[in-house]
Amino acid sequence: MPEGVALSSGAASFHERTRMKHVIIGTGIAGVQAAETLRKLDAHASITVIAGEAFPPYSRPMISMVLAGEARADQLPIRPPDFYDKLNITPMTGEWVESIDVDARVVRTRSGGDVAFDRLLIASGADPRPVKAEGSGLGNIGFLRTAAHARSLVEALPGARKALVLGGGLVGFKAAYGLMHRGLEVTMLIRSGHPLAMQVDSHAGGLILRKLIDNGLRVEVGAEATAFEGDASGRVRRARLSDGSVMDCGLVVVGKGVRPATSFVPRDRIEVDLGILVNDHMETSAPGIYAAGDAAEHFDVARKERWVNAIWPVAAEQGRVAAMNMAGRRVASRGSLGRNVIRIFDMDVLTAGIVNPPREAAEYEVLHRTDRRRGAYRKVVLRDGRLVGVVMVNGIEQGGVFLSLIEKQAPLAIPPERLLDASFHCGRLPH
Repeated sequence: MPEGVALSSGAASFHERTRMKHVIIGTGIAGVQAAETLRKLDAHASITVIAGEAFPPYSRPMISMVLAGEARADQLPIRPPDFYDKLNITPMTGEWVESIDVDARVVRTRSGGDVAFDRLLIASGADPRPVKAEGSGLGNIGFLRTAAHARSLVEALPGARKALVLGGGLVGFKAAYGLMHRGLEVTMLIRSGHPLAMQVDSHAGGLILRKLIDNGLRVEVGAEATAFEGDASGRVRRARLSDGSVMDCGLVVVGKGVRPATSFVPRDRIEVDLGILVNDHMETSAPGIYAAGDAAEHFDVARKERWVNAIWPVAAEQGRVAAMNMAGRRVASRGSLGRNVIRIFDMDVLTAGIVNPPREAAEYEVLHRTDRRRGAYRKVVLRDGRLVGVVMVNGIEQGGVFLSLIEKQAPLAIPPERLLDASFHCGRLPH
């Protein structure tokens, strides 16, 4: 039991009979925040955590640093080894969920075990999208999503001189940077016209592309891998591309995005779109079952619609809100905002909200400015006089002000053009 929760034998038996049974699927930051919040609010509740990864709770954003050799695997954990014991939590790690029986209130695992629950949190995260290419099962073709993935890629480094990265999103960029830092010749295949197409506009994407190329990355735009060939040991040795060319590679990283991990969710009982649909209390369409983090689809404050914002701070907050409601507190989330801050060699990029509004949508006002002397670019997107999106390349020091303006969705009290000034800061806003 946690410190300060010692009970008499009579009291213990009473609580054993009456305590709530909480089950959490996932040990990412959403699951960790939920477990800690539940224990803080209820010293006697039964808390069980189920996770496919045997690795203790860790910082997923740091795994690219392991690939780059800038961090060790033992630096990844975000909680001490006795985390579960201190909070009196039952861990079921290395165990995958097979299904959820909503009526019986049971989680079924692939090993055949049943875990009963009164309240359930699905914080299963997301799975990497596979590559649709012949030979994708060859050795040295992997992902960069988990600590185990990073470990496998590092183990493959000694036999590789050239690497291929599929995808120009955040994962693809981080993989490319890590492999380049290890001294490999890296080629990135980008199907869209520029890197980070989901996070930035075409102008910022062009600046990023130039920065990557100037630092030694080979980039093939509009190309895809259609097949892989291996050597006698079953490891990848070359890739065939959609343009008919052939490329040597001893290592391939698939970074084509992720999708919410919801394969075990009964869609006839729990509503799922892209992610698991939740209300403002993070509760699903099935009472007593909640979702948070990369698996959850909730209200986006900029878009004014449901969205999956698969980023660390959103997952942490959703896990906390879900747990408070699981423990009987009626707490609402006001929604989330997608944002990213990225360091690309010596280039800083901040992006948030709606950065590529529909061209035909007349309700959006788009302003941008380029400062070639400073190597800076700034774009703001407004709707109904409110800031709903921003892209900043260099000069991002006041980025927090822009995020706050988007999150608050208050009418802008200054001419929007002033947001483009390099000298703009919070002191320029009316008080």
